Amino acid sequence: MNRDAQLRTYEKIEEKIRELPWYVAEFIQKKMRTMSPATLLNYCHDYLIFFDWLVAEGFWTGHRRDVPLDTLEKLTVPQIEDFLSYLQFRLDNTPLTVNRKISALKSLFHYLQNIAETDDLEPYLTRNVMAKIELNAVKEDQETIAQKMAGKILWHEEYEQFRRFVAHDYGVLVQDNKKLFNFYQRNRERDTAIISLILGSGLRLSEVVGLDIDDLDLKKFSARVIRKGNKEQYVFFSEQALLDLKEYLAVRKQKYQLDDKTRALFVSSPMGPKGASRRMTPRAVEKMVEKYAKAFGKPALSVHKLRHSFATRYHAENNDVPKLRRQLGHASIQTTMIYTHLTNDELKKAVDKMDQNKAL
Repeated sequence: MNRDAQLRTYEKIEEKIRELPWYVAEFIQKKMRTMSPATLLNYCHDYLIFFDWLVAEGFWTGHRRDVPLDTLEKLTVPQIEDFLSYLQFRLDNTPLTVNRKISALKSLFHYLQNIAETDDLEPYLTRNVMAKIELNAVKEDQETIAQKMAGKILWHEEYEQFRRFVAHDYGVLVQDNKKLFNFYQRNRERDTAIISLILGSGLRLSEVVGLDIDDLDLKKFSARVIRKGNKEQYVFFSEQALLDLKEYLAVRKQKYQLDDKTRALFVSSPMGPKGASRRMTPRAVEKMVEKYAKAFGKPALSVHKLRHSFATRYHAENNDVPKLRRQLGHASIQTTMIYTHLTNDELKKAVDKMDQNKAL
């Protein structure tokens, strides 16, 4: 996430914590040094839902920001279970989403009980109900998740087919629709560069939209990104991604009417009364990928599935999990191990081929 995007996120966080109790605001501000702004903003959303529920259920009469600490201290396990049922059945949250909210609350309650102190050196909370709450058991193992993912990513020749579709074939498909064709022609190089970069590096959506011109090192085939946890890292990309980036950079300034002050790498077409271009938003990139994926015949393909596609191809060709983990920016190697399950079919084919050669 670039500095401008970080500042905008911090502004949103400040706006949210004004609607939350003072002790929640204190917790968020303490965490700003160690947690990413995107994670903290998600925490704020989760806390707003929780405190709104407390008010709606009558645990406190008044505004959510005035909920006192003793209200939290008196909460029981059955009451928290009611909240989790509310998340699952009323808000239609998945077990993984509920787990994220449980984790957010556990972090807050842990801070209030074990870290924060009054002037008398007493903890804010002496009783922590969230310590008694277990995370949902997510029953799917990595192999099951991998098999579900397998039909939604690109395989083998599909990598280049999809890249070429964005770079050329989509234009042939919509050439009779003047509006669609003109929009495609205006953004063809940009869209191709984005698709090619993700397929050639495995960057996350936030990392792609956060790139500035100065983050690219075209001689070293690398890009400087800020990963989760605000960690800076240089990530390599493929030779094809380099070629597509160069083609986009050659037309970027003229096509998008940019001055030298605009450092964002991927920008939108000029819009509005002032006709100004601006950094592409994550949603704009998602919609762009969705458009091409649907036309290509793989509507389930998304930005994250392109990242999975890169990782699956990398593992199949290199079989080096530690290097893949670094390339993807995974905190845990267990997360990276899912791609070993995705390539099980490739291993089976290799074994089958050995048997066939032996028979010959």
